[in-house]
Amino acid sequence: MKIKWTSKALSDLVRLYEFLAVKNKRAAAQTVQSLSAAPDRLLDQARIGEKLDEFDPREVRRIIVGRYEIRYEIQETNIIALRIWHTREDR
Repeated sequence: MKIKWTSKALSDLVRLYEFLAVKNKRAAAQTVQSLSAAPDRLLDQARIGEKLDEFDPREVRRIIVGRYEIRYEIQETNIIALRIWHTREDR
């Protein structure tokens, strides 16, 4: 399997960095680096995240990384990072 990122997920990383960098650029970079690396652990255990039934029949799941949620979809040969946001954001 391979990890792929949607343009929206990549935009989320940029948005989160820009928001955090106002206060602390180093912390912003570390947060984005951590979020970018998190889906790699899904390569060994793709179904570790909670399944989100509202997306059936697609297999969309979520993992929590610190205070952030990453939603992803499992396809035949790919894990697609769909969106990322802080758990306090109103989504």
